[in-house]
Amino acid sequence: MIRVLYLVHDLSDPAVRRRVLMLTAGGATVTLAGFRRGENRLADIDGVAPMELGATADARFAQRLIAVAGAAVKLPRLLAGVERPDVILARNLEMLALANRASRHFDGVPIAYECLDVHRLLLDNGVAGMALRGAERHFGRDARLLVTSSPAFVEHYFKPLSGIRAPIHLLENQVLELDGGGTVMQPRSRSAGAPWRIGWFGAIRCRKSLDLLASFTRRMEGRFEVILRGRAVHSEFDDFDGLVAREPYLRFEGPYRNPEDLSTIYADVDFTWAVDFFEEGQNSLWLLPNRLYEGCRHGALPIVLDGTETARLATQRGVSIALADDRLDTLIDRLSSFDEATYNVLHANLIAAGPRPWILDRADCAAFVQRLAALRQPAEQTATPHPTPSLIASKVASEVNYHER
Repeated sequence: MIRVLYLVHDLSDPAVRRRVLMLTAGGATVTLAGFRRGENRLADIDGVAPMELGATADARFAQRLIAVAGAAVKLPRLLAGVERPDVILARNLEMLALANRASRHFDGVPIAYECLDVHRLLLDNGVAGMALRGAERHFGRDARLLVTSSPAFVEHYFKPLSGIRAPIHLLENQVLELDGGGTVMQPRSRSAGAPWRIGWFGAIRCRKSLDLLASFTRRMEGRFEVILRGRAVHSEFDDFDGLVAREPYLRFEGPYRNPEDLSTIYADVDFTWAVDFFEEGQNSLWLLPNRLYEGCRHGALPIVLDGTETARLATQRGVSIALADDRLDTLIDRLSSFDEATYNVLHANLIAAGPRPWILDRADCAAFVQRLAALRQPAEQTATPHPTPSLIASKVASEVNYHER
């Protein structure tokens, strides 16, 4: 049994809940600490009560820097009653900074850095990008493990651009199935004349996708519907609720529990919208989103965009409906002639692949915890210290206001 201090940027993020469940299923005792995002309420995660470090907001990076600085000041007091952890797992860059503070408080606990998205500011060629990469290099100089979710992140960012030199552990966004799992998928049957349904589940943050799907469903005059579930990132839309309400073939059905509700919500759709334009040319090209694994695990065929890591994986497994580009006419041409026979061929490939490529089970959880536990051993070599980049906080704070999400 190892003790993990898990520092997170958003306590209400469903992915945080999934990671806590994974750690505890793997045999770890978890102390969870992080920020409350906006109005999202905090809740215990299967008995793990979160420790709040402060409040932050979507699309306000400079405000998050200030919140992190404030948390760093009070962190020793907050951790005074916490038993010394064996490992600190820091989710995202701002929490990596706090992990260093926490590690010193506990006289040198090893740190693992969890980075599942590469923020566009890290790729910026200006002062903000250089400052953030410098901060990541500085705060990650002693990290003993880097946890990321896509090989494309390693290829396009961590190896050529990031200063992190820790060993890499690839942990894809697969569905967590702890109670046996492995249920064989069955062929699907559809009611004659029923509309095809596209499910877009998870973080709803891509305005371009929403506009494209709204135009598509109107042009198809009811042959296709779009069901949205999860958490809408309202800062990315002028009026998300009003926009959805005005669309006759789109509907938003609110949040869901992951993984408990996945089989139910995906059973209600034929396809998964696995296209993301949120950070075109960068993160959107490289990520492997949760919805890809969730949809494939539960029988919904993924719609993907050629040239992305998502399309590469789905095509490799013979289950993708690929779009050549992001034009409305391309989406219409690709799906307007879609019929039961075409669907059944692709779905048969999904059934043949079985659930294993899409899930994490208790053995996977235990293997991850064992990888973290191994960090307790002395490092093979001492990390080369890096000087603190001068004026990082002030440079980033002054620049990011021009680059906000």
